Amino acid sequence: MHVRAFIFAILAGMFTHNGQAQMYTQTIRGTVVDQSLQTALPGATVVILDSSPLKGTTTEADGSFRMTQIPVGRHSIKITNLGYKELILSNILVDAGKELVLNVALEEAIVTVNEVTVRPQIEKDKPLNEMAGVSARTFSVEETQKFAAAVNDPARMATAYAGVVSADDGNNLIVIRGNSPTGLLWRMEGVEIPNPNHFANMGSAGGGISILSAQLLTNSDFMTGAFPAEYGNALSGVFDLRLRKGNNARREHTVQVGVLGIDVASEGPFSKNYKGSYLFNYRYSTLGLLSKIGVNIGGATNVFQDLSFNMYLPAGKAGNFTVFGFGGLSNSDADAKKDSTKWESEYERHNDHFFAKTGAVGATHSINLSKKAFLKTVALFSGYQSGYENESLEFGYVPLLQMRESYSVRKQIASSTLTYKFNPRLTLRAGLTGSILGFNLERKERLEEQNELRTQIQTNDQTATVQAYGQWNYRMTEKLTFNAGLHYLRLLLNNTDAVEPRGSVRWAFVPGHSVSLGYGLHSQIQNLATYFATQPSENGAATNRNLGFTRSHHLVLAYDWLLNDHLRVKAETYYQSLFNIPISADKKDAFALVNSIDGLTVDRLVNKGVGKNYGLELTLEQFLHNNVYFLLSSSLYDSRYRGSDGIWRDTRFNGKYAFSFQGGKEFLLGESGRNVIGLNLKLTYYGGYRTTPIDVAESIRKQETVYVDSQSYTQKLPHYFRTDVRLSWKRNRPHSTRTLSLDLQNATNRQNIFGQYFEPRTGLIKTSYMTPLIPVLSYRVAF
Repeated sequence: MHVRAFIFAILAGMFTHNGQAQMYTQTIRGTVVDQSLQTALPGATVVILDSSPLKGTTTEADGSFRMTQIPVGRHSIKITNLGYKELILSNILVDAGKELVLNVALEEAIVTVNEVTVRPQIEKDKPLNEMAGVSARTFSVEETQKFAAAVNDPARMATAYAGVVSADDGNNLIVIRGNSPTGLLWRMEGVEIPNPNHFANMGSAGGGISILSAQLLTNSDFMTGAFPAEYGNALSGVFDLRLRKGNNARREHTVQVGVLGIDVASEGPFSKNYKGSYLFNYRYSTLGLLSKIGVNIGGATNVFQDLSFNMYLPAGKAGNFTVFGFGGLSNSDADAKKDSTKWESEYERHNDHFFAKTGAVGATHSINLSKKAFLKTVALFSGYQSGYENESLEFGYVPLLQMRESYSVRKQIASSTLTYKFNPRLTLRAGLTGSILGFNLERKERLEEQNELRTQIQTNDQTATVQAYGQWNYRMTEKLTFNAGLHYLRLLLNNTDAVEPRGSVRWAFVPGHSVSLGYGLHSQIQNLATYFATQPSENGAATNRNLGFTRSHHLVLAYDWLLNDHLRVKAETYYQSLFNIPISADKKDAFALVNSIDGLTVDRLVNKGVGKNYGLELTLEQFLHNNVYFLLSSSLYDSRYRGSDGIWRDTRFNGKYAFSFQGGKEFLLGESGRNVIGLNLKLTYYGGYRTTPIDVAESIRKQETVYVDSQSYTQKLPHYFRTDVRLSWKRNRPHSTRTLSLDLQNATNRQNIFGQYFEPRTGLIKTSYMTPLIPVLSYRVAF
C-alpha cells in the first residue's frame, strides 16, 4: 500500500499542469581552455548552431562565457578560436532545472588557418587524455543515467562496450578482454582511489552498487588496454574519473527518491564575490523496499549510505585548489529462521553479517607556471575496512560463532604532474607518485575437532610504492600523431620494480578514416593480503612477501571509420601476453591468481605462470541523431593460462564471445519539445564462463563442496542472455526539471546460471542463479 501511494504521488506531480503554454529557457555558460595547459582562451567564439536568429558570444579574459534565454532541449554548439581546431558539441542537453555549465578544451592547430581548413571535430567518443591512442573512449554522465540498467554506475554502463562483460550481474565487477576483474584501476583527479563500490569484498575491484554519485562526475575516460605511460599498477583497464565543479553563480539542488532510497545533492557559490563553489551529494538507501514489492534479494537486509563532495577554491595567481572526497558505509545481514523445519539447506541455519567502509579525501593544486607549463599536485588519504561473521544456530537456536574476519587497508598518496608544451606539435608530460600503504587482517575459525575458535590469520604491516613516468605527444602533421613514454613502478616491501615502455601511433590517412597501433608493457602489484597474510607459525613469516608483479605485453591494432558526423564503425584486434602470474609453488596444480575475483590465499606462490588473451572487437555506433542512438558491439576472444602443472587451460573468464546492443529513442512532447519520453533497451549475450566439476564422492565424505582440481575450468556454463529496459519521462517546468524513470534489470526474468555447489543437508548438487527481474523506480527533481 505504501508503494502504491508513493507511485500515485509521483504521477500526480508529473501530471500537474500550470495552465499556461510558455517557452522555458535556461542559461548556458562555462569556460574555454587550452587542452594541454588548461590556460584560458579569451576571445573564443561560442555559437549555438541551431538557433534562429543565431545566438553566440565570445569568451572574456578569463576564458568564461555566458548565454541566456536558451530554450530547453538539445542544442549543438560550435566553439572556435584563432589557431585552434574548431569543436562542435552536438546534441547537448539543456534542462530548465539547472544551468548548463560547460568546460571546453580546444586542441591547438599545428598549421595556420590560411594554410589549411581544419574540419570541425565531432568525435564524441574521443578520450579526454590526448595521449591515449588506442582502446580508449570518453563517457558522459548522461550515458550513465540514460543507458538501460546502468543506474548511474560507470562500470555497469561500460558493459555496453566491446570487450567488456559482467563477471556477475549481482555486482558491477567487469571482465575486460578475458582478464580478471582485479586488473582494473580506479582513478579520480589523477590518482588511484580504493574500490568505490558498496558491499565490496576484500581485494575486489567492484561491488553491489557504486558509491560515486553521477551528480559529481563530469565526462571521464575509460580504457581497455595498452594505456599511456601515466597509468600504472593495472593490467586490464582504467576508469579515469573527473569531478565537475559546482555552480559558482547560483545555488541548485537535486532530490531523488525511489525504491533504492533517497538521494540529495546541492551546489552553489560560497559567496557572491568569490568564484569558488561547493558540490555535495548524500544518499541513504535500504534494499528492503525491493522485498516488499516481491523482488527476491536473497533474504538479507541490505543498507547503505554514502557522501561525496567537491569544493573548488580558486586563489588567483597562486593557482586553483580543490578539496574532494567520498565515503560509503554498507551492511548486509542475513539471519536464519528459528524453525529448522523451514531449512531447505545447511546454509539456512547460519547467520551472516557483513559490513564494508570505504572512503577517500583529497586535495589538488593546479597552477600555470608559464605560458608553456602546467603543474598539478594531488594529495589523497584513503581507506577500506570490511568485516564478516558467520554463526550457526545450535540446540535451542542459540547462535555459535563459526568464523570472524576483519580486514583494512589505508593509503596515503602524494602525486605531482608537469605538462610542458614546447609548441603546437610537441607536448611533454611527466609525473611522480609516492604511496604509503598499511594493512590489517585477522581471521578466526572454529575447528570442529577441538570445537574452539582459533586464529588462522593475523597480520599488521605496511609498505610503500613509488611510480614515475614521462611521456610525449608529437603531432607530426594534422594526420599523423605519435605518443611514447616510460612508466616506472617500485614496491619497497621487497624492492621489486618494473620499467614499462608504452607507445602508440595514429594515422588519419583520409578524412573520416584512421588506423592506430599501440603497445604497452604493464605490471600490477598483488592484492596486499597476498603479501602479508600468514598463518601463525614459529617464525610468523609471511608466505608470499617476496612475490613479484604480474606483468603483460599488450599490442592493439585499431581502425576507425566515421561514416558521417553521427555514425561510426570501429574495429580493434589485440594480443596480450601475460607472464609472472602467481601460481602454486609447492604442488603441481591449476591454481593461478588470474582466475581470482577477490579474497586471498596463504599458500606459497611463485611468479612462474603465463597466459594469453587475444581477440577481435567490432563496434557500430550512432551518436544521438534525430532523437535516436544505438551502440552495437561484438567480441570474439580467447583467454588461456598455464599453471604449475604445465597444462594450458581456459581461464575462468574465457567466454569466447560477447554481443551487446544498447539503444534508445527520445519522444519530444509539449511546447518546443520541452518534455521528453525516453525508451532505452539493452540486449546482452555472451558465452558462459568456465567452471570446475564437483567431486561428488569427496563432497559427501567431507560434507562440503570439493572440486576435481585436475579438471579445473573444463566445464563451460550455458550462455548468458539478459534484456534490460529503461523508461523515463522528463518534464520541464519553470526553474525545475522532474524525471520519473523505471529501470527493469533482467526484464524477462531469465535464470542465468552462476554456478553449482554441493548441499550437505540433502547430499545433492544444487545450481545457483544470477539476479532475477529487478525493477528500479525513481523520481528526480532538479531545481
